[in-house]
Amino acid sequence: MNRLVNNASWIIGCKIVQNILSFVVSMMSARYLGPSNYGLITYATSVVAFILPFANLGLTNILVQELISEPHAEGEILGTSLLTCALTSFLGMAAAVLFTLVANPGEKVTTIVVALYSLILLAQALEMIRYWFQAKLLSKYTALVSLASYVIISAYKIYLLATGKSVYWFALSYALDSLIIAVLLLGFYKKLGGQKLKASFQRIRSMFAKSHYYIVSSLMVTLFTQTDRVMLKSMIGDAVTGIYSAATVCAGLSSFVFAAIIDSFRPLIFENQKLGQESFERSVKKLYSVIIYLSLAQCVAIMLLADPILSLTYGKDYMAATSTLRIATWYTTFSYLGMVRNIWILAENKQKYLWIINLSGALANVALNAALIPSMGSDGAAWASLVTQMFTNVATGFLIRPIRRNNRLMFQSLNPKLLWEMAGQIRGGIKK
Repeated sequence: MNRLVNNASWIIGCKIVQNILSFVVSMMSARYLGPSNYGLITYATSVVAFILPFANLGLTNILVQELISEPHAEGEILGTSLLTCALTSFLGMAAAVLFTLVANPGEKVTTIVVALYSLILLAQALEMIRYWFQAKLLSKYTALVSLASYVIISAYKIYLLATGKSVYWFALSYALDSLIIAVLLLGFYKKLGGQKLKASFQRIRSMFAKSHYYIVSSLMVTLFTQTDRVMLKSMIGDAVTGIYSAATVCAGLSSFVFAAIIDSFRPLIFENQKLGQESFERSVKKLYSVIIYLSLAQCVAIMLLADPILSLTYGKDYMAATSTLRIATWYTTFSYLGMVRNIWILAENKQKYLWIINLSGALANVALNAALIPSMGSDGAAWASLVTQMFTNVATGFLIRPIRRNNRLMFQSLNPKLLWEMAGQIRGGIKK
């Protein structure tokens, strides 16, 4: 517990500083770009997000477990993952540009923005080295590196604002951020005595046997998390897409806290599974308890403070996003539940059910967006996402018998005694 608290504290502490900086830079960038150009960048984000599941081959979902299970082969596991994903990322970049040429013919600016933004695929392939630090509960290094990178990129964006650069330069900044993180983490990996990186065809075959379930699954998740932006652009325009994106960004302002908690719990859950089913399930319930109660508190706060949050972050041009933000904050809660469920699914080796879960969610999301966007605009997209997340991360757990056990753990985690016990352990960890 002391290691977990220390690991999460580093992530959260650095992210707080990073988010304060992000608050200032994002506010200035969004106001400078305006809803249309801001919507164009979020459209590029959505296009690349559809390619990402194929580019990383689902390996990001299993790397921590692989590194914990076979620490003696960590160099081969990481080297194989980095090389394979770098190769598939080049194909992904070409696919992103090709899609834009077909979907947005004659829109030169859109094609260039997507091409520049797609460079993030290659950068993120190299950034996969971060999972070694996560498995070792050494996230203080990734937190510090991410903060350093963000300071550099923020300075770069301020330079762009001061010199009045075009939207192209802003699109490029996202790839530069991930590339800086990757280079610095590789340096720390070597300094901390990580094994020599090497690639193995046999290793990628054995890893792909586990990870391939996540390709279709992740694609379906992307479909029901990014379809709203693509459909808003196609059915209404860039400006509304920018308004919707502002709401979803504000809804996820504290997502780094939840990500830090989940990432810190993940290796602990896998380790506890070795101790027995009871220890494993209790750690899953504790994670659920923390996530549920924290996210509910966040939802209430954003419901009450939606107007000042948007006013401070994006300005008067984005105030139309207020009602959308109040809806969007609730669907983020259910998305966090899905992240915890996926840890349980991997631990219990039930990955084959993910495609059913996420395909159902994707189909529901497309249908709901098509029905609600024409009449409700960005609010309709937010409602579609909320209903989809509730269906995918809670309802399907009752419909699919082999994963019903996870739903039982989820509802058992509502017992406030678990949260109180967790709080006591955290206090003990801090004192140590």
